[in-house]
Amino acid sequence: MSLQCGIVGLPNVGKSTLFNCLSNAKAQSANFPFCTIEPNVGVITVPDERLIKLGEICHPERGVIPTTVEIVDIAGLVKGASKGEGLGNKFLANIRETDAIIHVLRCFDDENVVHVDGSVNPVRDKEIIDAELQLKDLETVEARIQKCEKAAKAGGDKQAKLQLEVLVKYREALSQGKNARTVELDNKEEEAAARDLFLLTNKPVMYICNVDEGSAVTGNAYVEQVKDAVKDEDAQVLVLAAKIESEIAELESYEERQMFLEEIGLEESGVNRLIKAAYALLKLRTFLTAGSDEVRAWTFREGMKAPQCAGVIHTDFERGFIRAEVIKYDDFVALGGEAQCRAAGKLGIEGKDYLVQDGDIMHFLFNV
Repeated sequence: MSLQCGIVGLPNVGKSTLFNCLSNAKAQSANFPFCTIEPNVGVITVPDERLIKLGEICHPERGVIPTTVEIVDIAGLVKGASKGEGLGNKFLANIRETDAIIHVLRCFDDENVVHVDGSVNPVRDKEIIDAELQLKDLETVEARIQKCEKAAKAGGDKQAKLQLEVLVKYREALSQGKNARTVELDNKEEEAAARDLFLLTNKPVMYICNVDEGSAVTGNAYVEQVKDAVKDEDAQVLVLAAKIESEIAELESYEERQMFLEEIGLEESGVNRLIKAAYALLKLRTFLTAGSDEVRAWTFREGMKAPQCAGVIHTDFERGFIRAEVIKYDDFVALGGEAQCRAAGKLGIEGKDYLVQDGDIMHFLFNV
């Protein structure tokens, strides 16, 4: 299941530095705009402490295999991007292809790092990018309204009428400088119509406040300004210091990294927190398989049923699905393995309608 989060922001806010911390694919990082012209894609391992515990219990021959998520580093947007300024059309197209947005905001002062607008103001920076994305969305909405009006009038198309109602709601919000994700839709039919529009400002978003080392734990005034600015949005705010994260990434061992984190007062690296948050932002969850051959994490979308999750492993599993054997992670760990869970009656037999839960340990039975 290949889903992507795109990292966006103005030039020189720390996007590529952050991306380099996340991935082995090294984006060029330099003190000038547009140093990243082509989007860089990194396949990022999702940290999951449950895998370590299961590995200790199962001692798998092939080892422990985590799941992944894709992160795309997109070049810095500037004012006028919606009109093609600063290679804007290409950048906006790259954003459109992603499933969620990680919006990096500069929340640190450093006279040695040039700001494209001459001063540090994360709320202004957010509004610049919001405005460019909103203008592009408004252009999309206006064009679709014209088509839907014709279809609704000419043929009495019910679907066109429904989509027109949704489009008018979006046009009103976008015209007021609001993001599409702030629009409240009335029912599932409207939500389905909205998904077909693929609006940029309707994508789930997480704001990353890139701070200096001294603010990595507590945040700072810039962070508080950002939190206040996005309080009415359905969005996450995460604080991290990209410069520190790059230093942590260079350390060889887990023990060294943990010592470094403890010294600056952090329990977990910002990169780990970011990857987990990005995974959740995409509404992704994890089911597990555990045995003597391997322990493995598998990605599924929230709300998927057992046959669909079986299909994540192999299409034949879904096509010939019979049933699923399910053990809850806590039971598996507490009792010490599958055999013990069977003996204690902690193994459930589930059918086609079972909604898979995050952390379920599953074994699928199928016949093709």
